[in-house]
Amino acid sequence: MTLLLGPPGCGKTTLLRALSGKLNPSLKVTGEISYNGYKFTEFVPQNTSAYISQYDLHISEMTVRETLDFSARCQGIGGRADMLKEISRREKQSGIVPEPDIDTYMKAISIEGLKGTLQTDYILKILGLDICADTIVGDAMNRGISGGEKRRLTTGEMIIGPNKALFMDEISTGLDSSTTFQIVTCLQQLTHITEATILVSLLQPPPETFDLFDDIILMAEGKIVYQGPRNYVQEFFEHCGFRCPERKGVADFLQEVLSEKDQAQYWYRKDQPHSFVSVDNFIVAFNKFHTVQKLNEELCTPFHKCVSHKSALSFNIYSLGKWELLKTCMAREWLLIKRNSFVYVSKTLQLVVIALITMTIFIRTRMKLDLVHASYYLGSLFYALIRLMTTGVAELALTVSRLSVFYKQRDCYLYPAWAYSIPAAILKIPFSFIDAFLWTALTYYVIGYSPEPERFFRQLFLLFLIHQMAISLFRFIASVIRDPPFAANFGLFTIMVIFLFSGFIIPQPLLPSWLKWGFWLSPLAYSEIGIAVNEFLAPRWQQVSSSNATLGQQVLEKRGLNFS
Repeated sequence: MTLLLGPPGCGKTTLLRALSGKLNPSLKVTGEISYNGYKFTEFVPQNTSAYISQYDLHISEMTVRETLDFSARCQGIGGRADMLKEISRREKQSGIVPEPDIDTYMKAISIEGLKGTLQTDYILKILGLDICADTIVGDAMNRGISGGEKRRLTTGEMIIGPNKALFMDEISTGLDSSTTFQIVTCLQQLTHITEATILVSLLQPPPETFDLFDDIILMAEGKIVYQGPRNYVQEFFEHCGFRCPERKGVADFLQEVLSEKDQAQYWYRKDQPHSFVSVDNFIVAFNKFHTVQKLNEELCTPFHKCVSHKSALSFNIYSLGKWELLKTCMAREWLLIKRNSFVYVSKTLQLVVIALITMTIFIRTRMKLDLVHASYYLGSLFYALIRLMTTGVAELALTVSRLSVFYKQRDCYLYPAWAYSIPAAILKIPFSFIDAFLWTALTYYVIGYSPEPERFFRQLFLLFLIHQMAISLFRFIASVIRDPPFAANFGLFTIMVIFLFSGFIIPQPLLPSWLKWGFWLSPLAYSEIGIAVNEFLAPRWQQVSSSNATLGQQVLEKRGLNFS
């Protein structure tokens, strides 16, 4: 277990992201990184290691337990099942009777695909999150767990998986020294018992936490000043002429001794005048230090791939199969819909109220079959399309709020993009059908559209499609733009453009020739064509006028909607 120390801006996060395979591919990288002799191109580093960010990104509506359960389910069990079989075989050979509690625990965490596991309870207990396990994470609008608890949840979300290479960035932010010590103690045991590799970046670790680490990497100005056993770090700086005072924490001393402002106070060779020792000079001195010789000897000996255990590295992009990933993401999406049920119910109630008002405005007793009232019928149909389309605006805010979590989990290879988007699309279908059915059932016969049943169902189907289109459109806008205020403004601008080119506000024949392409790009135009043709080609609109055209055809031609 190694501690990564250094002042802010020295490159700690970049180093951690590089080692875990999370760097932007467009960056130019020199040098090589290998795990057990395998280069990055020969296995999947993102699924072998776990990078724990310094930012706490979680879905606010989920509880702590649900967040950990979802992460554990996506990360799978790794080689735990094989390990359990091997242990059981050796126990039988040696005649050992396993301790019941440990045996039960190992069997419980070796079953794949469970919605809730004993591993979750174990991590909750270790991180001190058991007291808030059933509390939602929360955000600025919904009260949830505290900042320190969110930090621990971010750590638990990654260590709950089977990965044995953990890169942790500023995991102590917002935590008291006691909790930090407890977490690092757990990580120390995890390192030594399971032979894991853990690199932890901490800003100002207390002395008791500092003493738990095996090795130290000290960084400054994007360079490594010291890398080696913790026990020799003070010896190295004494060799350079700097000594840590008795009551000074070693971690604080290491960071201050590199600073031009604080370095002089640690100079202990009083017979010699102090002059500032730069980072480059420390690196030159370190290259002559005895720990570097041992390090170079280790690195000169290549690691043979045949020595590596088959379960040490991951050669699959995802831990679960496609069907399991889809089921897992579907279960989470359904949970989030239930948590946000108030939004969907209130939208539906709002639609019902507006449908009742619309019925009274366009009530059938005032509507006649002539060219004047045909415009009223067309207006009521267009208003129905507007209402169903604007109902999908809420999807924009919901999608934007979860995008940061999606990108984090996708980059950690918990699931692919399709496993996230398909459940979101499928589970919205019933809501589209309910909203379209309620509007059509309430308004169709009260307004007095053509009474044939097949025309009722066609209108229902068209309204269902326009609702689905609206949801998909706003989800697409949120995914591309990502910034909430700008996405909201762009969404409203898109609605305005779609309405203008729909063929009702400005009829298609009146559009300038250089703008006619806008009509064919507006999805609402196709709905307008469908819903108008469905009504005005009905038998009751087939009265022939003096111009040898039916009443329905005249209405459609006037609006440029005359399609068969």
